[in-house]
Amino acid sequence: MARFELKLPKMGESVAEATITNWLKEVGDKIEADEAVLEIATDKVDSEVPSEVSGILVEQLFGKDDLVQVGQTIAIIETESDVSSLLVDKVTEEPTISKEVAEIEKTIEVAKEITSVPQDFSNSDKFFSPLVKNIAKEEGISVAELESISGSGKEGRVTKEDILKYIEDRKSNIVKSTVIPIPEVVEAKVQKSQQAVPVSVNGEDEIVEMDRMRKLISGYMVASVQTSAHVQSFIEVDVTNIVKWRDRIKAAFEKREGEKLTFTPIMMEAVAKALKDFPGMNISVEGDYIIKKKNINLGMAAALPNGNLIVPVIKNADQLNLVGMAKAVNDLGNRAKAGKLKPDDTQGGTYTVTNVGSFGSVFGTPIINQPQVGILALGAIRKVPAVIETPEGDFIGIRQKMFLSHSYDHRVVDGALGGSFVKRVAEYLEAFDVDRDF
Repeated sequence: MARFELKLPKMGESVAEATITNWLKEVGDKIEADEAVLEIATDKVDSEVPSEVSGILVEQLFGKDDLVQVGQTIAIIETESDVSSLLVDKVTEEPTISKEVAEIEKTIEVAKEITSVPQDFSNSDKFFSPLVKNIAKEEGISVAELESISGSGKEGRVTKEDILKYIEDRKSNIVKSTVIPIPEVVEAKVQKSQQAVPVSVNGEDEIVEMDRMRKLISGYMVASVQTSAHVQSFIEVDVTNIVKWRDRIKAAFEKREGEKLTFTPIMMEAVAKALKDFPGMNISVEGDYIIKKKNINLGMAAALPNGNLIVPVIKNADQLNLVGMAKAVNDLGNRAKAGKLKPDDTQGGTYTVTNVGSFGSVFGTPIINQPQVGILALGAIRKVPAVIETPEGDFIGIRQKMFLSHSYDHRVVDGALGGSFVKRVAEYLEAFDVDRDF
């Protein structure tokens, strides 16, 4: 009887692992070719894993919330055409055995990973499995706190059940902190920031646990602030000509290209040009080294229907004309809202743009998307009174203006570069050719 191994597929560059969030099929269920078997989540996007064959799911080698490496076998599918008796056997006689086999094989897989996965808790003298360390990182548990957990495994090792029980008890305020003080001042501050602050609640308050993506975003934001020295530069831009040009041609643009023309691709085009002029903004930092990026890959922060945030990336943005930029912006934005982004769509960004003006904000101070060194916030376009200089003299007129807010990493970007870059973006926008075609 043929047995097919369903493996975690490759999901793009730099994506090496994923977390199982939900099994769509249970042991004994019939599966058609290309039908989704389970849902997974990387650190950026959620997606489904389809079956390459038709058959019956006979084994699940991992459970919900387990971390799986790319290429690992996650399920076994029986491809025998005559599956009626197998289905009955699996449903009525062997559910317990199948689960036990899956647990054993899962334990073997974790054991194999121990020698190959880098140790994230290198300062500890104790051994922790990759699964335990991953759970600890997700829940913000420090090294000292992890060491304080009593293990029920061999030689006192902390098992998955041990850490999950500890987390549950900690959330219920049953377990008090037993963190051992560390003499280094920096490490002490980091551990203190990771400890939960007691919050007073009453009977009318509602306590809602963060979803997985919100937890990830929370971790990224805190890590970015702790990593980069954030500073900001602001500049006001007159975009009257752009507003008039777009109003004049947007209907013709949509008719010819089948795409709506928003202000975002116009702004992204200016940012891409400025990055070519100032390559010092198109870099990342790795320890004591600066990595100069050859390609200009613009991330565009997009709000999801559930309120969370994701940053899909426009690859080689400097090589796109306005039509190509508009198509890329609309495609990524639409797929982000529909939850159809692929893991590779969020990888490789070298600089990020966020449109805070879409929510009515005049300007903002965005947090850098690591490991990049800069992020630009686009403020709302507003009609404001302004001084207009003419050969006949100055007078007051109504102009369309907006603020650009540039956050950059002061470790490697000084004020001269950070300010000059955002000024160049403003110059491109104000010098926009109103006679250009699209």
